[in-house]
Amino acid sequence: MKMLILNGKKAGIEAIRQSVYQLRSQGHRLLVRSTWEQGDIARFVDEAVALGVTRIIAGGGDGTVNELADAVAKLAVKSGYSYSADPLLPEMAILPLGTANDFATACGIPNQIDTALKLAVNGEAKDIDLGTANGRYFINVASAGFGAKVTVETPVELKNLLGGQAYFISGLLQAMKFTPYEGDVSAKGADGNIISLKGAGLMGAICNGRMAGGGQQLAPHACLDDGLLDILLLKDFPPAALRQVVDELLDPTIDGEYVQRFQARELEIQSTQPLPVNLDGEPTSDRRHKFVILPKAIRLVLPDNSKVMVANSN
Repeated sequence: MKMLILNGKKAGIEAIRQSVYQLRSQGHRLLVRSTWEQGDIARFVDEAVALGVTRIIAGGGDGTVNELADAVAKLAVKSGYSYSADPLLPEMAILPLGTANDFATACGIPNQIDTALKLAVNGEAKDIDLGTANGRYFINVASAGFGAKVTVETPVELKNLLGGQAYFISGLLQAMKFTPYEGDVSAKGADGNIISLKGAGLMGAICNGRMAGGGQQLAPHACLDDGLLDILLLKDFPPAALRQVVDELLDPTIDGEYVQRFQARELEIQSTQPLPVNLDGEPTSDRRHKFVILPKAIRLVLPDNSKVMVANSN
């Protein structure tokens, strides 16, 4: 038995209803729940476990996906379950219904409702990593500094005109007038070595997934099962270096003067003032943020050829 949890704002879409009916007619036991208020997804997850549901589908945008991943991860911790030790922990799947659907798009999950729901019901679930920030879970990207505000403050008119590029342009414009954060960055690299950085920074992107901000490839080579976070840091830069910064941002192979890229198992940021961080749409702020990767923390349905898995990444 499977459960589809729909973001309440999307529950009235007729194509979803028709796809659910079709799958039921084919013999699939598919329950449907719709959110109304904060905390509904966690309650539905508890209900799903009590009913013996083996797979839960997040029907919504990136925020809905992250909320379900968070609830499933907390259930695992609370119950002492692990996928290797207990098969009763429900798997996760995605029906993309948001505006950007960054995480689903990077995973190769189709955006057509009927095709995506068929994959969610019939596809194979695979072990994937989760990120944590001060103990809070995120499945895609944690953005820090001015990057945590770009999505909220980008004008609707600019989004409509330029699509995902609006976030990139808006972010650069904000960076030009943004007061940088002073602090220290310490990371445990992929090889176990310690990486230490100090100075003024504008933003950081701590990535488990590849894409955020309406289609921006922040970590185009990130994989969900490699046990690593892909880090992008943007240092403070003078106006005269704007062209260089753009070049470094647009070329993912560059670990440059102002844009630094590396992989890490853990990352800690200590700033002299509270640093805003956005965890897949969930805002937080603190002077100290510790990011840790949790290998194979949940199981997610993905297309067989999904590029975000190590075996298919090349």
